[in-house]
Amino acid sequence: MICTMIAGDMGNGPKMGPFASGLLDTVVFNQARNITMGFLDRERTIAPPGFNRWLVPPAALAVHLCIGQAYATSVYKTALVKHFGASLTEIGVIFSIAIVMLGLSAAIMGTWVDRNGPRKAMFTSAMFWVGGFLIGSLGIFSHQLWLVYLGYGVVGGIGLGIGYISPVSTLIKWFPDRPGLATGMAIMGFGGGALIASPVSQALLKAYDPNSGAQGWVASGDAVGKLFLTLAVVYLAYMLFGAFTIKVPADGWRPAGFDPAKVKAAKLVTTENVSAKNSIKTRQFWLVWVALFCNVTAGIGILEQAAPMIQDFFRQSDGKSLVTAGVAAGFVGLLSIGNMAGRFAWSATSDVTGRKRIYMMYLGVGAVLYTVLALAGSTATALYVVLAFLIISFYGGGFSTAPAYLRDLFGTYQVGAIHGRLLTAWSAAGVAGPLIVNTILDAQGKPGQLNGASYQPALLTMVALLVIGFVANLLVKPVDARFHEPRPDRGRTEPAMEA
Repeated sequence: MICTMIAGDMGNGPKMGPFASGLLDTVVFNQARNITMGFLDRERTIAPPGFNRWLVPPAALAVHLCIGQAYATSVYKTALVKHFGASLTEIGVIFSIAIVMLGLSAAIMGTWVDRNGPRKAMFTSAMFWVGGFLIGSLGIFSHQLWLVYLGYGVVGGIGLGIGYISPVSTLIKWFPDRPGLATGMAIMGFGGGALIASPVSQALLKAYDPNSGAQGWVASGDAVGKLFLTLAVVYLAYMLFGAFTIKVPADGWRPAGFDPAKVKAAKLVTTENVSAKNSIKTRQFWLVWVALFCNVTAGIGILEQAAPMIQDFFRQSDGKSLVTAGVAAGFVGLLSIGNMAGRFAWSATSDVTGRKRIYMMYLGVGAVLYTVLALAGSTATALYVVLAFLIISFYGGGFSTAPAYLRDLFGTYQVGAIHGRLLTAWSAAGVAGPLIVNTILDAQGKPGQLNGASYQPALLTMVALLVIGFVANLLVKPVDARFHEPRPDRGRTEPAMEA
């Protein structure tokens, strides 16, 4: 024991008894833990005067690029189908559980994240995300699919939710002059995660599987398990870098030359504040919820099936596809570029057009693009790629514009917690999107036997959902004044943060 060595073994004084020694060891351990956890506290992340706010986005990207791996699951989806002898729907449940847990953890932990700051949230996210990979790899090696559900789905999904919302409100506070740009920077990394994870995963699967050179090769379960272990180590390092470098602005900080009083007034941009508790009582919250749900459901169905989908669309009558597995993995990476670019470009554009108008484009133009994809997508590879790229850019833009939309409607007070609650729409879409696509495809035939026509019912269902979302977005109006928080300058103090 540490204390026994100090007090007894290293001198002529009286030896410490086992109880006292154990008690003092506990005190020393707790003190060390408090020092470590104190480093994660919000107070330790406040930026000093003169801090450059442009150093904050890289910290957010470090976390979001890691958890964005969730969009690269289609690279090894077929391998898991073969390894577990399961259906597409059963393997798709892994992704669905992760997205459900993302939304639930974001909703439940949103206020905690706002109160404790981004560093502690990012650190917690890293522990859960990496733990999910470790448990998931154990399930693969032991042929226990339920462990993959528990690991990647439940545990990893909690890491997704906490990590996703952790930098959003921080960047909104650093960039009050450009909230759309801020949320685009915060969230674009999540869309771009697959851009890195997809080709890296494909290369590692080939390296870990000795049969990778065989014709029609599908990665072994052992290779996927080793891939999970590798990603766990790499992501832990990068996520901790983000956690330890993030900073929050001091109270009352404003960028040089920014005067909130001179900001051009807009009908849907409030100068008031609404609490997270009151936000869910408003009609506006649920209309935005429906719009986001429809946009996400439509996009997530394609992303979750991206690699096999492009192969099926260009499958010949002899059963062989014109698109190889390697090209399909590259297509997943291309979609990741569209996802990431849309999150940044469309969200930044919304600072000019307004959030409501940009959502009209996501949902209205998106419905048209889905219709063309369903009816003519298999006629030319270039047409398919362009349509899919634009659709996924709208999907990504919907995510990154949502926090700024909430900021416009409900103010900056507890916007992170409100955003967490809104992400339950993502949870619902994470079930609905893959379930619609996979259920229809399972009814159409087995993997390797599908073609472009097999996807038409699913894609046209997405068109109907986008139309519903378009109508919901049209109905968004300013929040009624009865939901506003009292202002301190009106003789009332702002209420304490919700527990």
